[in-house]
Amino acid sequence: MLLPPLTLQDFSLLLAVSAILVLSTTEIVPYIFGEKTLVSDMKKLRILAMVLGILFLATVAITTFNSLNLQPS
Repeated sequence: MLLPPLTLQDFSLLLAVSAILVLSTTEIVPYIFGEKTLVSDMKKLRILAMVLGILFLATVAITTFNSLNLQPS
């Protein structure tokens, strides 16, 4: 069974969902386990969420650029 290839829109959706899940995890976990337990890990997760968000915005920019049919000079 072959899976269809991953398109840029699929990758963009995957990045958006991942960024939202990681960011919501970093906001919810301190309230469940206490503020002092996972402080360094929360910083790493917030950085990861920001990187995923920036990659998502980059894929949106690439998709918009391709839809406008603009060619780089």
